[in-house]
Amino acid sequence: MKVLIVSDTHSRHENLAEAIKREGRIDLMVHLGDAEGCESQIQKLAGCPLEIVSGNCDFFSSLSQEKEIEIGDSMAFLTHGHYYNVNAGIEDIQKEARGRGCGLVMFGHTHRPIIHQGKDIIALNPGSLSYPRQEGRRPSYIVMQIGDDGAEKFEIRYL
Repeated sequence: MKVLIVSDTHSRHENLAEAIKREGRIDLMVHLGDAEGCESQIQKLAGCPLEIVSGNCDFFSSLSQEKEIEIGDSMAFLTHGHYYNVNAGIEDIQKEARGRGCGLVMFGHTHRPIIHQGKDIIALNPGSLSYPRQEGRRPSYIVMQIGDDGAEKFEIRYL
């Protein structure tokens, strides 16, 4: 199973389209907020099931602020992250995921990609495809691959 994890596209889809083209067939796309009303365009680009949550720039959105979903054999907590002070660190969001019984937490908001494999929680932030803020400022996303044996691999990829 191949999962494309993105966030903070802010109604700009050129880089999202490029990431989808580069990755080829994907089984699931996860968008972690700040789509800015472009959910239907994102769904059309994805061409596969889409899980999406609202972000702090998704004004008047009817999207869920948070979700818990099963991906492979893991439970994942999806949120934009702005309610968990993620600009200051990931401790609060990890605590929330742990409390929900999730081994994965996926969030955006910071526009900086990370993969943090803690003792019991894996925290993923794909960064931003539209307005990256990390050193080098390259648009980024994460690919999650689940093997036939259930093993999960995560990789930050850049455009």
